[in-house]
Amino acid sequence: MGSTPSTSSPPPSSTAQPTGTPALRLWGLLLVLAGNMLIDALEVSVMVVALPSIGTDLDLPLTSAQWMITGFAIGFGGLMLFGGRVVALLGRREVYLTALLGFAAASVAAALTDDIRLLVATRVVKGLCAALTAPTGLAIIQTTYPAGRPRDRALSVYTLFGASGFTAGLLLSGTLTPIDWRLTLAFPAPVVLALFLLGHRLIPRTPPETGRHDAAGTPRRYDTAGAATCTAALLTLVAGITSAPAHGWTSPRTTALLAASALLLTAFVTIERRTPQPLMRFTLLGNGPLARSILGAAALNGSYLGLLFVLTYELQTLDGWHPFTTALALLPAAAPLAATALLSGRMIAAFGTARLIAAGSAFPLAGYLWQLRRPWPLDYTTAVLPTMLLVGTGFVLSFAALNTQATAQLPPQHRAQGAGLYQSAVQAAAALVPALAAALLTAHRPPAGAPASEFLTACRPALVLVTLIGALGLLTALAGLRPRRG
Repeated sequence: MGSTPSTSSPPPSSTAQPTGTPALRLWGLLLVLAGNMLIDALEVSVMVVALPSIGTDLDLPLTSAQWMITGFAIGFGGLMLFGGRVVALLGRREVYLTALLGFAAASVAAALTDDIRLLVATRVVKGLCAALTAPTGLAIIQTTYPAGRPRDRALSVYTLFGASGFTAGLLLSGTLTPIDWRLTLAFPAPVVLALFLLGHRLIPRTPPETGRHDAAGTPRRYDTAGAATCTAALLTLVAGITSAPAHGWTSPRTTALLAASALLLTAFVTIERRTPQPLMRFTLLGNGPLARSILGAAALNGSYLGLLFVLTYELQTLDGWHPFTTALALLPAAAPLAATALLSGRMIAAFGTARLIAAGSAFPLAGYLWQLRRPWPLDYTTAVLPTMLLVGTGFVLSFAALNTQATAQLPPQHRAQGAGLYQSAVQAAAALVPALAAALLTAHRPPAGAPASEFLTACRPALVLVTLIGALGLLTALAGLRPRRG
């Protein structure tokens, strides 16, 4: 859900700012970092409610409109590891401020165009900017605020803003979409520009985390080829999936896109295995807790966004709900995480990550199964609300536990890369599952004029997909409960 930061990796030992830094300056810096984290975190949810209006106004099928969600996730997930490399080589302040300007420019461009290709491009750019700022903000906190209570308080505020982003995005979209859906794309621009001006004064200047050459004198590389092939593989895979309803799975267009995705993914793996400074070390996947966390978090986030995609389509397109009413209807799944974000550490200490993840995977699956049996017309109290509450409970229990488990057993020098791999997988699921849901909704959509009940029945394959992904998450979590030898 969103881009809530993980604070499981150890803070760097150096401190960029002296402990005597005025408190007001530190609070101002925290406002910049936490405010931008809030913007990053709401970029997906703000599109969930606005999507039907965008599709109607631009006359887009579901398979095209879904790019407003998946484009951002592809930019975020496909370039997360690359973003960490860029920050390490160029420096946090420079990259962070540049990413803020890029985010604002993309927001303005998106609000001014009707071209779906340009809209998708701006979403990918915003995802890249988020991939640069989200982990960098956390690193700035860990090196700027004195260890102890000041740093703990700053991390709590930062985490709270990240956890609140999805909820804020739903409410903001529900408010702005009835006025003009373009406002949901444009509103970040003035906010981010204000954060840029404050950040230009307050973000400390620090040298790059690594020099331009390693200890042996070898130049450090960005691994642009790895980043490009990874992102292109995701883009072509989503394009192939969404092409199938209109052209068929065996059509030359669909086949070419899926084949291109497979070739690009193969190229990415080959590049990463051969380059001396890879973005992704595949040996990390041999770590059981990290691998289970990746699969569990991807299943949790992907199934949740797939569910919201289907429900928004049903409530707004089929049942004619107002965008703000739709936003309120979805809140019970998002708000509990924001309300309990600061309690996650105590829960993990009391119950352990494996138990929380298992319980947190069971609740959403129960909600998805409940959706498969609902009648038409949809009654919110008996059909939708129970699912929202069950999904919200699942996030409260397992979201922070998955973040913590992902890197807890990695060597310190590999934790940053493990965390990046984890976040990349979560965003990849956010791209693929809505695309699959859109393809299934389009493929099974009855002809115009059919009874509304037939449209609801046509949503069932997409809900089955969501349920199967939720079941995969539960099976993965249960594997983590098995006693380990040695």
